[in-house]
Amino acid sequence: MSLKVEVDEDKCIAAGQCVFAAPEVFDQRDEDGVVVVLEEHPSADHEQSARSAAALCPAAAIELREQ
Repeated sequence: MSLKVEVDEDKCIAAGQCVFAAPEVFDQRDEDGVVVVLEEHPSADHEQSARSAAALCPAAAIELREQ
C-alpha cells in the first residue's frame, strides 16, 4: 500500500508549514506561496513527514490517501 498526496489549492493559505515539515514532498509557488506537491507518491522514507505536514496544515488543504 502506498500513500498519495493531494492538495486543495483553494484552501491553501500559504502558511508554509508543509514545506518545513516535509521539504522533499512540498514546495510553495514563488508568486503566491500556494503549496506545490513535489512527490505525489512519497517514498516510505518520506511518508511520516508527509503525514506530519498534513497534520500541521492550518487550512487542512492536504489530503492523504492510502492506495
